[in-house]
Amino acid sequence: MRGNELLSIGDLAARTGLSVSAIRFYERRGLVEPIRTSGNQRRFLRSDIRRLSFVLIAQKLGLTVQEIAAELAHLPQGRTPTLADWTRISRHFRAEIDRRIALLERTREKLDGCIGCGCLSLKKCGLYNPDDRAAAEGAGPRYLLT
Repeated sequence: MRGNELLSIGDLAARTGLSVSAIRFYERRGLVEPIRTSGNQRRFLRSDIRRLSFVLIAQKLGLTVQEIAAELAHLPQGRTPTLADWTRISRHFRAEIDRRIALLERTREKLDGCIGCGCLSLKKCGLYNPDDRAAAEGAGPRYLLT
């Protein structure tokens, strides 16, 4: 298959590892835009393989479909995204990924002790969160969220 040929939804599913229904889901969310044939069949650009692969990676990193769609909306339709396109997107995601990594590291370090949730059920919480002082910072596990 040459680079300018279009892919059927089945071919795209085979290349990305996604189900046909997942590709339709991403289509409804605007992450890919198929070209319709005269028989109303979907045909996808080869560059959609890369777009959907990016979606899968971004979701595994914990990004929402809305966050992914917002970034992909800046990419050109009709051509394979360039290295510069992907670099621009990665800058936006890098800060969010770094924030999530920091949260995971804090969680790992404090998981066995008081997390500032306000339950005060652990004897240790009396030392870390006497009189539920963490409640002044807001609801939830304050020591992990801040």
